[in-house]
Amino acid sequence: PLLLFYPKFQMTTKTKGVLVKDVSPDLFIAEYAAHLKRNQWLKLPDWLDLVKTGNAKELGPMNPDWYYIRAASIARKIYLHNGLGVGLMRRMYGGAKRRGHRPNSHASASGAVLRHIVHQLESIGVIELNTGTKGGRRITQEGRRDLDRIAGRAAKAARRN
Repeated sequence: PLLLFYPKFQMTTKTKGVLVKDVSPDLFIAEYAAHLKRNQWLKLPDWLDLVKTGNAKELGPMNPDWYYIRAASIARKIYLHNGLGVGLMRRMYGGAKRRGHRPNSHASASGAVLRHIVHQLESIGVIELNTGTKGGRRITQEGRRDLDRIAGRAAKAARRN
């Protein structure tokens, strides 16, 4: 009797295409970051090599492509959760601040870095302001199509390996 109310497992999509939800996050983020770097749509800030990504960090990022990786990660998070704002992303990307012999405490990520990436993603048309009551940002139709296309490419590359 319970099986009547709970159907068997279904795909997340009814179409044959692959969505961002269907691909492993690390594969998708690497593929989309390479796509952003290849097309050079994002304008990199002058302070890119001087900045730390948060108050809790002692050093800046070691990966020279960290800006593209963070941009791809932010685009994926906004795709999955509409209405994300910079304040919530600061908590998501924050980490433990080491305070010596005292217990660790949570410290938020840098808002300037996240805000700059969000503005860059808005300028290329991937995300837009959410006009609903929740606020924050949401993915545009063009951005959703682009991210799903990249997800299909990442899934095909994962199947080959």
